[in-house]
Amino acid sequence: MARVLLVVGARPNFMKAASVLEAAPRHGLDVRLVDTGQHWDDALTRRITQDLGLPAPHHRLDLGRASGLEQLALLLTGLGRVLEAEAPEMVVVVGDVTSTLAGALAAARAPRPVPLAHVEAGLRSGDRTMPEEVNRLVVDQLAQLLLCTEPAALDNLRREGRGEATALLVGNTMVDTLLRARERAARAGAREALGLAPGGYGLVTLHRPGNVDDPARLEALLGALGQVAARLPLVFPVHPRTRARLGDRLAPERLRLVEPQGYLAFLQLMSSARLVLTDSGGVQEETTALGVPCLTLRESTERPITVTAGTNRVVGTTPAGVVAAAFEALDRAPPAAPPLPPLWDGRAGERIAAAVAGWLAGGPAEARARAVALGAREG
Repeated sequence: MARVLLVVGARPNFMKAASVLEAAPRHGLDVRLVDTGQHWDDALTRRITQDLGLPAPHHRLDLGRASGLEQLALLLTGLGRVLEAEAPEMVVVVGDVTSTLAGALAAARAPRPVPLAHVEAGLRSGDRTMPEEVNRLVVDQLAQLLLCTEPAALDNLRREGRGEATALLVGNTMVDTLLRARERAARAGAREALGLAPGGYGLVTLHRPGNVDDPARLEALLGALGQVAARLPLVFPVHPRTRARLGDRLAPERLRLVEPQGYLAFLQLMSSARLVLTDSGGVQEETTALGVPCLTLRESTERPITVTAGTNRVVGTTPAGVVAAAFEALDRAPPAAPPLPPLWDGRAGERIAAAVAGWLAGGPAEARARAVALGAREG
């Protein structure tokens, strides 16, 4: 079997990797899973592996609580050792976090460079102040196999001159995981434990540095959420980064701060919410798949299909804009769930495994042929 290194590190990476791991053996791939430890908090990572039934990683790096450039340096050193030990035929990275960038750089700078596949390639927000945007641009310049979730990503890669790479629309592995877990999530008990009625609350997530690291911005957003909560109670599972920034601030009335939720628990809360307010990329996609109205508290999105084909609306971060958009959403009846975007059918992981196996067996042409046979579309 062909040996492949699959690098994950942040909570969303695990959701994006799950269906690839499951499909890999059917395509002759021996996947060695590496958990970089980027999200060290058990509530963010260890619990999700249990919820998803993922195998224990073959390698787990210990970063402690390093951040920024120190974290990247530690990741490169650790991944270099793993590459040397495993000698994989390809490295697969997912998403756009620091671990994604580190995996790509380690593969490219190995003594014998290793081919790279990027799951979720081509997404662009146009905002280079976001670390994730810089990561996306660099990783896609290094990758030989570019695996896209939506048609706009293919367009972005063409404009960037990535015609020499194999760019394929394969679908969305995060949606694969959601579709498979939805029935189990309905029985998770999180909503019941919090005493919430379906459709009787909103759900909040905030963790982007631009929203939570600036005390004035965070204070303004809390005020806006308080105004929305006066009309619709809000539940806010607080990311550890955000918890640290909140300090001893008191939450507005009816804005209920709770601990980070496991994957199944959070999926149940999201599925039954009347409205979701978020700055997360993955939550934009999940609410689109669920048909739940979503307001994105950012100035742009790298996932435009959630706006054009889903239930998402990018509303910015000014308190007045957030409150007005929330009230407008609540004044309307909940919309019917829209059709799912192209290839968000639960088989993205299968197409990705086929493409990786094809690339290793016969290069770009074979990767295209095998993935297209399963429904993928060429860039």
